[in-house]
Amino acid sequence: MKKYTSLFLPLVFLIMGCSGSKSVTMNKDTSKTPFVWEGANVYFLLTDRFYNGNPSNDLNFNRTKTPGKLRGFEGGDIIGITKKIDEGYFDQLGINAIWLTPVVEQIHDGVDEGTGLSYGFHGYWARDWSALDPNFGTKEDLANLVQKAHQKGIRIVLDGVINHTGPVTAEDPIWPEDWVRTGVVCDYKSFENTTMCTLVENLPDVKTESTQNVALPPFLIEKWKKEGRYEKEIASLNAFFERTGYPRSPKYYIIKWLTDYIVEFGIDGYRGDTVKHTDENVWADFKKECDYAFETWKKNHPAQVLDQNPFYTIAEVYGYGISGGLEYDFGDRKVNYFQNGFNSMINFEFKWNAAQNNYESLFSKYSNHLNNELKGYSVLNYLSSHDDGQPFDANRTKSIEAGTKLLLSPGMSQVYYGDESNRSLIIEGTQGDATLRSNMNWNDIQNNTETQRTLLHWQKLGQFRRNHPAVGAGIHSQLSTQPYVFSRTYSKDQFSDIVIIGLDLAKGPKELSVNSLFKDGTKLRDFYSNQEVEVMDGKVILDSEFDIVLLESL
Repeated sequence: MKKYTSLFLPLVFLIMGCSGSKSVTMNKDTSKTPFVWEGANVYFLLTDRFYNGNPSNDLNFNRTKTPGKLRGFEGGDIIGITKKIDEGYFDQLGINAIWLTPVVEQIHDGVDEGTGLSYGFHGYWARDWSALDPNFGTKEDLANLVQKAHQKGIRIVLDGVINHTGPVTAEDPIWPEDWVRTGVVCDYKSFENTTMCTLVENLPDVKTESTQNVALPPFLIEKWKKEGRYEKEIASLNAFFERTGYPRSPKYYIIKWLTDYIVEFGIDGYRGDTVKHTDENVWADFKKECDYAFETWKKNHPAQVLDQNPFYTIAEVYGYGISGGLEYDFGDRKVNYFQNGFNSMINFEFKWNAAQNNYESLFSKYSNHLNNELKGYSVLNYLSSHDDGQPFDANRTKSIEAGTKLLLSPGMSQVYYGDESNRSLIIEGTQGDATLRSNMNWNDIQNNTETQRTLLHWQKLGQFRRNHPAVGAGIHSQLSTQPYVFSRTYSKDQFSDIVIIGLDLAKGPKELSVNSLFKDGTKLRDFYSNQEVEVMDGKVILDSEFDIVLLESL
């Protein structure tokens, strides 16, 4: 596969078949197009399941027990993600942000969850927030990933867990009582019984509400000394608490460890895990320290600063939907997470809206919400995920519709790894969410013509979205019902962007009204078919084999 050195080189769609490859080149200069978080195209992947770039790190900490199906480490790592960045996979898909599952050191042993033995391959069972798990890679690997991504204009979002540690095992000691609770399991009937409780049995809940000073866990001190970094870590902690004036309570230790990755590597954002299971002020403080860390990194690396976008945070508040507006309702109180540290929230409602609404009702609903009560914020839309057992298209029979609705909807789009390639979400022999977490289907991408057809559709829409902030962050306006044509317009500072899109059109000759958005004589291109057209009498006429038109100015 050809390697790209810049996001702004000519775009290439690759269709890889057994007889070789063919390409269609799109020569639009997007070098002056700003990166806009509110319209970002985010690729969400499980680090362990995407691509194995370094088989020599597949076994660590004597993780040799036989796990349940897809519940152990499969070999995916940071180097594998970087290799796919180098190959241009994300460029071709129009991705401009990659969200990785947590890469911090996980519990060493596994636990039996009633679904067979499970290891912490997913990254949500932290043992040491200050270290990377060697199954995922090294800090040098992470530094290289961020650098390679930034060279292509791709932002990196890490996954931050503050709410809980990993389960207790014979090899993984429990954190001290002043750090965690192991008692009451959440019943979600009130704010308190959602925040001051454990999500499940044997998942110690960090006492994030605590403001008392606590000592470091003895096992962590012993570990750091053995690794030869105790003095360095203590000095760094002392400097953090002296600068901030925070008490040495559990949440601030973890906030410090997580924001260290910003200072050291220049990551661009965090997705906050299990956000509603802590007091909201935890995340307000987290964002404050993220901003400080990001500014520190930029001062220390002026030549590597991509733009003046602030550090970006995305909340996972399970059950939040865009219809809820600015608040999430616990029943006995409402919380505005946008005012407590978050720029965006994962939109758990989108898959239902996509299933129940036609294009226009879906798009107009989202544009209205985002440009009114949510103005200045955004939501992250998704159709499948790592822990949602009711995806939009579980059987992968609606992949074209899924791509169209997700990638053309206002808001941020979350492409879950394999959405674009029909990676199966139903794996025989798995239990629970393991079925959603299979290995990326690279063989299908290389050899299956139907997979390649689906991928090409996602690539075209994804590149168009990336090239045009108006698609995700603009204002939606319907131009005609039959044929269905709409515009998206975006303007900020000195930049403006206008696109016109037609869906469910006739295949073959088609006529689209562009109203007054483009004057007669304006040269446009249909990005989907790569045809150039000229506006005449307020309309464009083109002939393509597709039922989609993506019009942009040349």
